[in-house]
Amino acid sequence: MTPRQEKMYLAALCFCLSVAGWNDGTIGPLLPRIQEYYHIGYTVVSLLFVTGCTGVLCGATCNVYLSDKLGFGKLIAAAAALQIATYAAMAPAPPFGVLCFVYFVNGFALSLQDAQCSTFVASIPRNSKRNMGILHSCYGFGGFVSPFIATQFAQLPRWNFFFLCSLGVALLNVTSLLYVFRLKPQTHFIPETHTEGQEPVRSGNKYKQIMSQKTVHLVAFFLLLHVGAGATLGGWMFTYLLNERGGGPSAGYVSSGFAGGIALGRIVLLPLNSLVGRVLYLTLYSLSLECVVWFVPNLIGNAVAVAFVGLVLGPFYPIAMNVVSGLLPRWLLAGSIGWIAAFGPAGAAIFPFIMGALSSKYGVHVLQPLVIATIGGQMVLWFAIGRLKPKRPE
Repeated sequence: MTPRQEKMYLAALCFCLSVAGWNDGTIGPLLPRIQEYYHIGYTVVSLLFVTGCTGVLCGATCNVYLSDKLGFGKLIAAAAALQIATYAAMAPAPPFGVLCFVYFVNGFALSLQDAQCSTFVASIPRNSKRNMGILHSCYGFGGFVSPFIATQFAQLPRWNFFFLCSLGVALLNVTSLLYVFRLKPQTHFIPETHTEGQEPVRSGNKYKQIMSQKTVHLVAFFLLLHVGAGATLGGWMFTYLLNERGGGPSAGYVSSGFAGGIALGRIVLLPLNSLVGRVLYLTLYSLSLECVVWFVPNLIGNAVAVAFVGLVLGPFYPIAMNVVSGLLPRWLLAGSIGWIAAFGPAGAAIFPFIMGALSSKYGVHVLQPLVIATIGGQMVLWFAIGRLKPKRPE
């Protein structure tokens, strides 16, 4: 793989992951309109997160099998095409039950794309840490852009036409993937290499091998909490500011500030990829900033603090992926990263649903205690992950 080819592949995958960020960044500004349109409360609207989570977990379960059966190029293109169908189904604002099913399919498609993107980049021989940071910063970029557009559509009678914009973005995504990767397997671009004394396991043993790795479970649950905290903030912060801080429709832009902070953090704080222990300090900073949002009743101050929370949490995801790629055997990397990557979107569904259920009973002010609890859980898990040392040279 030449440096020029590496840049071309990385650009296509970055755009693919930015579409995932675009998708996740839309729900926050649209959430109040969805409640109003379907005449439903916090708990019922949170079913969108549950069905999305179910789709993500199904995608994670199927990823290893589908990767072996179809190969990288076919699988990622098929998943991207499936996402086009979901946006086409969302655009006419179907009955809420149908919308929940479409979110299931959308979660399934996003899970597969996320797993394939992370696996491909982790397997590139050169600059894997830098490339991983760039890849996942593009997720934040997509989440930064979409709330600006979604907030405008949320104020229009035909709010659901926003999904036509998403449809256009998804069309560009599948076109890019088909043009760059041409349905080829990953080995066409990155030949497999085995170090002396190592042999790849049979595909029938992969699930058992993956599930026996302690690293897989630690990092998977870390990302469950990490992405869950971010999705809860991005998805419910607009509603929180409306109800607790007296914000107006423009408060939807706060979701963009949070996602922009994530994108910036994954680039500006990229040197931390080799300083895993420093993540514990960033966790403490994010906890402090969340306390500012909780106890300081100021709309602008809260918006700024949330953006900085995104900044300090930003590098966690690529650092975690780099740790995994350095610890696990090559033949387990694709399936392991696929399984781990799926836990992120699962957290993005589980914790916003928990937030909705708690809000129905106690009010939306429970947002900050829930996010602080998830960040505290990340600190505990990262302490355990930080004790693991990469065993494979760069």
